[in-house]
Amino acid sequence: MLLCIRSTPQPCYPSAVSSQAAGSPPATAPRTADQAAAAGRLRALWRRSSVTVGALTVAAALVYCLDSLNLFRRFLASTFDLVIFDQGIRGYAHLSAPVSIARGVSDGQGAHFLLLADHWSPVLALLAPLQAIHDSPATLLVAQAVLFALAIPPLWVYTRRQLGTGAAYFVCVAYAVSLPVMEAVIFDFHEVAFVPVLTALMVERFDAGKRWPGILAAAGLLLVKEDMGLLVAGFGVYLLLARWRSEKWTGLAFVAGGVAATWAATHLLIPAFGGSATFYWAYGQFGSTLGSALLNVLTHPLHALHVFVTPWVKARTMIGLLAMFALLPLASPMVIAALPLLAERMLASGYPLWWQAKFQYDAFLVMILCCAAVDGAARLQRHWPARWNTWLTYPFSRPAWLRRGGRAWPPATLWAAAVCAAALVYVPSSPFGPLLKPGFYGTNARMRAAAAAVAHVPAGVEVEASNNIGPRLSGRDTVLLLDGTPRWAPWVVGDTLGLDFPFCTPRQQAEELAYLRAHGYAQVFAADGYVVLHRPADARTAQALAHPVPAARLHTDICY
Repeated sequence: MLLCIRSTPQPCYPSAVSSQAAGSPPATAPRTADQAAAAGRLRALWRRSSVTVGALTVAAALVYCLDSLNLFRRFLASTFDLVIFDQGIRGYAHLSAPVSIARGVSDGQGAHFLLLADHWSPVLALLAPLQAIHDSPATLLVAQAVLFALAIPPLWVYTRRQLGTGAAYFVCVAYAVSLPVMEAVIFDFHEVAFVPVLTALMVERFDAGKRWPGILAAAGLLLVKEDMGLLVAGFGVYLLLARWRSEKWTGLAFVAGGVAATWAATHLLIPAFGGSATFYWAYGQFGSTLGSALLNVLTHPLHALHVFVTPWVKARTMIGLLAMFALLPLASPMVIAALPLLAERMLASGYPLWWQAKFQYDAFLVMILCCAAVDGAARLQRHWPARWNTWLTYPFSRPAWLRRGGRAWPPATLWAAAVCAAALVYVPSSPFGPLLKPGFYGTNARMRAAAAAVAHVPAGVEVEASNNIGPRLSGRDTVLLLDGTPRWAPWVVGDTLGLDFPFCTPRQQAEELAYLRAHGYAQVFAADGYVVLHRPADARTAQALAHPVPAARLHTDICY
C-alpha cells in the first residue's frame, strides 16, 4: 500500500516491497502529474456540453439500432411497411422512380406503383445514397435510429435556454425513451423519423430568434408527408397567439401555407403520381367531401367533440400523450400546434388503427408536445411563488448545475427529473423491455427454420412471402406480400404456424399454401411451420402483375 498522497510532489514508494525488486521502474512525480493532468483533461472534456449531448445522442441511436436490427434478425420485421419503403428508396438509389411492387400489387394498383402516389414524402430521396452503399432494409432501420436520435441536440438547446442545463438532460432522456419513439422504432421504418428532428429545429430556431432557419425546418416538414402542413399551420397559430408582435406575418404565412400545402399535396401532387385524393378519406360521418365535412363540424360542434373522444381508446391515447409530460403541454399555447394532427386522427372513423398509441402515429406529435411541455414548465416557473421554495429544500449539498436560488430545487428541474424518472421506470415493461432480457438476443428452432426457408430461395427471383419473411428477402429478390390472393410468383414462402398480416389466423395462411400446392406448386422445403413452394413462371404470373386483383383482407378490420 502506498504511504503518500498523489498530490504530493515527492515520488511514491511501496511500503513493503521495493519497486526495483519487483522489476518495475520507480514511480516518479512527472508520471503522477501527467496522470492527474490527463484525468483533469478528461473531466474537463466531459463537462463540455457538446460532448455529453453527443454521447447521449449516440447512446440513443445505438439503443434504437440494437432493438430494430435485432427484431429484423429475429424475423419480427414486416413486409408492410419495411419492404414497401425499401423497394421505393431503392428506386431513388438507382436514379429511377420510387416504385413499390409489393404495395402496388396487393392494392390492385399494378406493379409500377409509386410511393408518391400513396404519401407525399419526397424527403425519402435523401436516404438513397445510404441504400446505394448498403442495399438492405436494415439500412433504413439504422437511418431511422439516427434520425430519431438527432432530435436530441436541438431539444437540449431549447430546453437549456428555457429551464437550465439539468432540466435539459432530463427532458432529452425522457424523449429518448418515450413510448411514441419506442413504438415507432419497433415497427419497421416510416417517414415519421424525420419529424422529431425537424420539429425540434423549427421550435428551437424560432425561440432563438432565428426566423429563417426555423422557416427552412418547417419547409422540410412539408416534404415528409402530406399532412405535415397541419402541424406547420398549428405552429403558425401558436406564433399568432404567443408572438403576435414579432411573428404575426410569419404566423399568418404558416397557417395559410400549411393548409395550402396539405391541400395541394393531397389533391394535386398525389393524384399527379397516380394516387387518389380520397384514398385515405375516413370522415364519412361528417360528409363525403372536405368542404361538407368542415361545414358539418362547424354546425354540429358537440357531435364532433363526441366523435373526437369516443370510443375510449381515443381518449386513452390522448391522455397518454399528455401524461408522459405530466400534463404540462396544457400549460403552453404551443399545444395548439398538435391539435390539427390529433383531429385528423381522432375524427377518422375509417381507420381505427390511427386512434391507438401503437405503431408510429404518436411519433408525429411527440416532439411538439415535448417542446410545449418545456414551454409550459418555463411559464409556470416564472410565476412560481418564492415562498413555495421552502417546500422543495434539498437538505444536502448538490451539484453546481442544480444550485439555483439558494438550496431550493428549481421547480422546472424537479418536473423534468420526475418525467425522466417515470420514463426510465417504465422501460422494463415498455416495447424496449425485451432489450433487458438475455433471451432477446438468442435464436430458437422457429428462427432457424425461417432462415433455412430464406436460404432455399435463390437471389434475383420474384417471391411471394409472408409478412415476416419478406424483409429478409427484399435486398436480393422482388418481394410480394403473401396476402391470400394468389399472384402466381415462381417462389412462395409461407408460415403455417405464425400469425402474419393480413391473415387473421395461422390456419388461413395454411389454407392458402394448400391451395397453391393443389394448383401446380411443388414443396421444396418445410420445417417448423415454414414452407417454400416453387413453380415455373407462366402466363398467369405476368397476368397477375399486369392486372393484379386487390387483396380482399388488406384494408378491412376483419381481425380487429
